[in-house]
Amino acid sequence: MGKKIIVAGGGHGGIAAAALLAEHGFDVTVYEKNRREDMGYDWTDIFDRKGLLACGMTMPPEDKYRLKNDMTFFSPSRNKTLKQHVPEDQLEIQMERKDIYNHIIAHAEKCGVKFSYETEILAPVMLGGRVAGIKTKDETIYADLVIDSAGINSPIRKNLPDALGIQKEPDKYDTFYVYRAFYNKTATVEDDKYRVYLLFDNKQQICWVADDEEYTDVLIGRFSPLTDAEVEDTLGKLRELNDDLGTERLRGGQYVTIPVRQPLGLLVADGYAAIGDSAFMTVPIIGSGIANSLKAARLLADAVIADKDELFSADTLWKYQRDFYKKLGAGLAPIAIIKLMVARFSPKDLDYFFDNEILNSNDMTIGADTNSIMCFIEKLMNFNSLKLKVKGVMSDFVLSKKVLGMNTRIAAVMAITKAMPVRYDRKRVLSWVEGYNKCFKIDKGD
Repeated sequence: MGKKIIVAGGGHGGIAAAALLAEHGFDVTVYEKNRREDMGYDWTDIFDRKGLLACGMTMPPEDKYRLKNDMTFFSPSRNKTLKQHVPEDQLEIQMERKDIYNHIIAHAEKCGVKFSYETEILAPVMLGGRVAGIKTKDETIYADLVIDSAGINSPIRKNLPDALGIQKEPDKYDTFYVYRAFYNKTATVEDDKYRVYLLFDNKQQICWVADDEEYTDVLIGRFSPLTDAEVEDTLGKLRELNDDLGTERLRGGQYVTIPVRQPLGLLVADGYAAIGDSAFMTVPIIGSGIANSLKAARLLADAVIADKDELFSADTLWKYQRDFYKKLGAGLAPIAIIKLMVARFSPKDLDYFFDNEILNSNDMTIGADTNSIMCFIEKLMNFNSLKLKVKGVMSDFVLSKKVLGMNTRIAAVMAITKAMPVRYDRKRVLSWVEGYNKCFKIDKGD
């Protein structure tokens, strides 16, 4: 039997990495706090099908997924709309979250992965400066490598020694608080089946109302916690605009937190690697992370397998860090800068982008793939070449200043991701991480 690997938490990327490693003879066990039947939120999710293929998985049965509808985006004033026009071969798939888990877990079990459900993880086990296992509510379990797949509030990451240099907690504007539920349909919508409202009700929140065959799907999200009263108030205002949104909740109604930030600056340590939401691998603007986690699983597994001496040190795992940033992180980090700017947009600012056609339908197709991300960034970086069309010098100046500040930050983070050390040297790596994290720090005057 090969070296022992613990996957702490049942995130999609962690389970996918477990499957790839078990196939190569490693002794892999996934420890998950929930019961098997409780894995996955009671809602549908959208992700790039290429993530499954990257991990060597087959596509799910055709009756388990469908292609996502194009979204229609409404400006804060709702005077302007932009509609996606995503080519069919690039459309993401939509599946029940539980069906996604069923598919991934079944594949992992077939590969030889063991699962321990209802196991509450409390902290990592440390031997010197090395992560050597996990502490659960009931026991201490040792392993040669711990893969942290325990989510945004991972008890492994949060309890690592400060000396490792791994950021433990997300910063302000790094977390999106979401309410999601499915209500009865009270009308049939022919066009604009997927409606997204930006800065809805003049607040720093995003909402969507999506028409499905059997229900109307609603999401309310913002950068601060939601109360029941606030949700009900927002639902009432959404119903005034959407005839298909009924009052009977059929399913869902969950409050969850989603990371919407740059990837973790340091993904590895001796005996440790972070993946998925534990490593903040979502697309910062849209919060989609399943596909990125699955793609990262392949990169992590490749790095572990390439470690012929099975040291699983920060040095040998650095390949995972390098490959992730080269293929995914370098595109995700600048998007986090854009998110920080958008989080500070007033409704008037965003209306300006819509009204003056600075944004168009192609810009709203941004997804998790690096090509679409970098095309969007390139356009924003050329904002200076756009002629301001709105009267009011002060308004134009303020908005222009915001975008120029964003451009400076984007240039900085793109430069520093390219300057990542080729090889692991602790002093150089920690210096790089410090510089990377500084790119996302917000001053009081920003």
